[in-house]
Amino acid sequence: MFEQTFKNIDDILHKDAGCSSELDYVEQTSWILFLKYLDDLEKDKKTAAGLAGKSYANIIAPDYQWTKWAAPKLESGKIDHNAMTGDDLKDFVDLKLFPYLKKFKTDAVSPDTIEYKIGEIFSEIKNKVQSGYNLREVINRIDELRFRTHAEKHEMSHLYESKIQNMGNAGRNGGEYYTPRPLIKTIVKVVNPKLGDKIYDGAVGSAGFLCEAFEHLIHSKGKQELLTTKDIATLQKNTFYGKEKKSLAYIIGTMNMIFHGIEAPNIIHTNTLAESIYDIQEKDRYDIILANPPFGGKERAEVQQNFPIKTGETAFLFLQHFIKILKAGGSAGVVIKNTFLSNTDNASVSLRKLLLDSCNLHTVLDLPGGVFSGAGVKTVVLFFTKGMPTKKVWYYQMNLERNLGKTAPLNEGDLAEFVELQKTFADSDNSWSFNISEVDSITYDLGAKNPIKKEETAMRQPKQILDEIKALDSESEAILNSILKLL
Repeated sequence: MFEQTFKNIDDILHKDAGCSSELDYVEQTSWILFLKYLDDLEKDKKTAAGLAGKSYANIIAPDYQWTKWAAPKLESGKIDHNAMTGDDLKDFVDLKLFPYLKKFKTDAVSPDTIEYKIGEIFSEIKNKVQSGYNLREVINRIDELRFRTHAEKHEMSHLYESKIQNMGNAGRNGGEYYTPRPLIKTIVKVVNPKLGDKIYDGAVGSAGFLCEAFEHLIHSKGKQELLTTKDIATLQKNTFYGKEKKSLAYIIGTMNMIFHGIEAPNIIHTNTLAESIYDIQEKDRYDIILANPPFGGKERAEVQQNFPIKTGETAFLFLQHFIKILKAGGSAGVVIKNTFLSNTDNASVSLRKLLLDSCNLHTVLDLPGGVFSGAGVKTVVLFFTKGMPTKKVWYYQMNLERNLGKTAPLNEGDLAEFVELQKTFADSDNSWSFNISEVDSITYDLGAKNPIKKEETAMRQPKQILDEIKALDSESEAILNSILKLL
């Protein structure tokens, strides 16, 4: 139901002059989908309140409720043919609906409420659909969707993730927001957050890590029914935290978490790196960090002043931030370019020393090229706990028999051996351990080569090469003499 509806909506938006890319399709589908989801959420809350003998006050005023402006119904259940469309619909959305929803941000009692998040979303996003007739078609399609049962919400959240993935595949900017779901699942499994942990992603993007951590925590206790009221309150209010610099990513990440069941996500729209790590105190720290910070970016000199190790490389600044903001005993799984392991510049060397001295870097997952579609860089995942220096690092080098790309993406099966071997840090053809006592104390080079895997071709001795050249020369001379005899 959801998959075909999303395809139909993309076809409609493709025809609209205001939507030119997959990024626009996701953005515009998101805000309309969100308002329909919010309407169904309010119906559920009203029903639950009635069963408990309580009254429920709607968040959205009557004139702005979905069933009033978007999908007024006839007795047959079909949308009233007199429902707004064309310029009337576009004017209502642009001039009345959006200004009304924006006001929620200033009227909300606190930032950790769904009202505040509604205000933030509609302060950051705008309606780009230029044709009111196209907008009517999209609304009609979305109105067909239901978000009442757990199964319906689960299906919708996963298909929304696939739309975000398409956005990531569509272009460079979109790709900044998307980490392949199989990799996220694997990182979450290895880090293994527990109920009660405070989980943080300082480069939250589309919130894939936080959404997957939510799923992990729900299933780690068994069926959802086994969660207590206190557990649910903890998950909703005091577990997931994130920061995101870019407007579109911030909005999509917020909505993605709401669609997954976190009603008022603790995601802040800010530049994480603009905050001085010298100001981080114990109360600011987190138990778990899961992140894929943007790599390849360059930060200005004034931003670099917030960090003891000065570098323009965005990912290296994020890594300093993560080390500082992680609690003692806390665990992290962070994706970074593989050049971090062996770069010889001062910042890379200093950062590796900081990591090894202040944290136990227990695992390095070396990923093949093509994991991040269109990124053109190889990456590793660093798994570390804070509070004790590193003694030994376990490496796993993923060697696949196929090239990864859009048509052959990474899957969970590719990572299954890593997950199993990592439990005991076992040696294999693809994994080995490395004692930090053997690391060069000047370069702190961590770019270890697999000592188990044999070289495919042994180097020939110089005498063998010279003998072969001599034989080839003799053969050439014989051929040349034969040709001369024919002349």
